[in-house]
Amino acid sequence: MNSEEEFYDAETGLESDDSCEVSFKDALVYEGKQTSNGSAHSENGVWERRTTLPAPMFARNNFSVWGFLKKCIGMELSKITMPILFNEPLSFLQRISEYMEHTYLIHKACTLSDSIDRMQLVAAFAVSAVASQWDRTGKPFNPLLGETYELVREDEGYRLISEQVSHHPPISAFHAQSLNQDFEFHGSIYPKLKFWGKSVEAEPKGTMTLELLKHREVYTWTNPFCCVHNVILGKLWIEQYGTVEIVNHSTGDKCILNFKPCGMFGKELHKVEGHIQDKSKKKRRILYGKWTECLYCVEPKVYEANKKAEKKSGGDSKKHKQEQSAAGDDADEMPEVQETVTMIPGSTLLWRITPRPAHSAQMYNFTNFTMSLNELEPGMEKVLAPTDCRLRPDIRAMENGDIDAASTEKDRLEEKQRASRRERAKDEEDWSNRWFHQGTNPHTGAQDWIYVGGYFDRKFTDCPNIY
Repeated sequence: MNSEEEFYDAETGLESDDSCEVSFKDALVYEGKQTSNGSAHSENGVWERRTTLPAPMFARNNFSVWGFLKKCIGMELSKITMPILFNEPLSFLQRISEYMEHTYLIHKACTLSDSIDRMQLVAAFAVSAVASQWDRTGKPFNPLLGETYELVREDEGYRLISEQVSHHPPISAFHAQSLNQDFEFHGSIYPKLKFWGKSVEAEPKGTMTLELLKHREVYTWTNPFCCVHNVILGKLWIEQYGTVEIVNHSTGDKCILNFKPCGMFGKELHKVEGHIQDKSKKKRRILYGKWTECLYCVEPKVYEANKKAEKKSGGDSKKHKQEQSAAGDDADEMPEVQETVTMIPGSTLLWRITPRPAHSAQMYNFTNFTMSLNELEPGMEKVLAPTDCRLRPDIRAMENGDIDAASTEKDRLEEKQRASRRERAKDEEDWSNRWFHQGTNPHTGAQDWIYVGGYFDRKFTDCPNIY
């Protein structure tokens, strides 16, 4: 894999003459009752977001995963042209926007006067941001260089813009802001994917930065590792693991969360435990739960007393260990999911996952929030940037259940990018990003991608022609 011609990601360079300065709100309000691709009728002129996809997930039964992946052991998967059958009908930029599904936690944190209480909800938000990955075994489409995605949720009080800012390495930058200037949430993500024979591991690269503007507080953290097991044989399953450290740069408070690996007998599957400490390193809260389910907080003294009581009652018995055997050579069997999180008396519930719809398994295991992300609402094409993911034809074809058309369009887009890259190289032109520039995160001192502003002015005349 020495040639860039073999890489999946594509680049672009042509200019577009399209321009639109109409308000995005105009795209959400219109007359009449309509339906489209599973969307509900409009009520009082406001579009109701869809709760299903136009077509169910396709079957992968006849595809030889091993025949393809055996050539990729130990390699970084972002540098390999992946068959479309690995994908789900979303761009990685849309996948990033799923961090915002539980934005109410940030809004609630903004209303609290105590910094430790605010940290609790920031921690819950960080855990909730990875919850949508539960049972999501499809790979999002790699964004094209210059691809964008916007998400405006007036009902949730925020708007988000993201852009693919680098091709090698692939880097996605995003910036979300509260509509009433309560917070800003931004970062850049460079996921490194590696195949290890029976599993695919995603190493998190990039920092999340959350600013609570009215409190003049800044929090930063990185996401945990993610591993998809049994990509060759057996039932696919996902675990998140690693230490996530959330730092309040304004107060010195820290939250240290341990996303526990499954372990040999599966007792730790999905578990998250950690604590909040103040700047003097005194523990102020204990956090516990599951990233697939919920997160609680409790006072340290109450937590320790409960642990001692458990030990006395033999609650940590090893009697089940002999009932399970180690994984065989053919598959890493997913352990049986242990009983739901047991609440310690005196605990406070910080967050609970939103239940998925009954038909989620037929819809790539999407949540209701996720199913709305690629919806092209009536009138929206008039106000979107021409680089928006919703206008990308291969993703749209896959969502509509036309896998052949999706594959053809994917190949066309790849070749179009390569041609643009060759043309720029011949003319000795550098790629210029439209909405983000490379700079330094003032809170961490690390390299980051900074939003330059202006996207929602909707002056898109200089956007590249990437589709």
